Amino acid sequence: MPNFSTPEIIQLPKITDVRGNLSFLQNSDHIPFDIQRVFWIYDVPGGETRGGHAYKTQQEVIIVLSGSIDIVVVAPNGEQNKFSLNRSYSGLYIPPGHWRHLENFSTNSVSVHLSDSEFSEADYIRDFDAFKNHR
Repeated sequence: MPNFSTPEIIQLPKITDVRGNLSFLQNSDHIPFDIQRVFWIYDVPGGETRGGHAYKTQQEVIIVLSGSIDIVVVAPNGEQNKFSLNRSYSGLYIPPGHWRHLENFSTNSVSVHLSDSEFSEADYIRDFDAFKNHR
């Protein structure tokens, strides 16, 4: 199991079958939190980006169920990494305090986002300069 202190790809179980594959996750077996909120992003027009924020305390796992999406993550120390997700049996864990935006959505891509918190506008940092100062 990953140490969950930095953004990283989590490999989820994959059960292979000639009739179609199956993947799953169970809270404490695969991610470091109990899921409190789930949302998904879909029908993103070509060239658009999503995200563009950080959470102060919220943890998140992003799984691309269909298609492909690039996720750019900026750590509190300013280090930037790009994660390309295109397999429904892997997800990206993002700890609190990391800026993220999603880009390069393929046609018909769908991502599901698992969070350890209910929605709270107060937990968002939506301005990149404010994020840099928050670090």
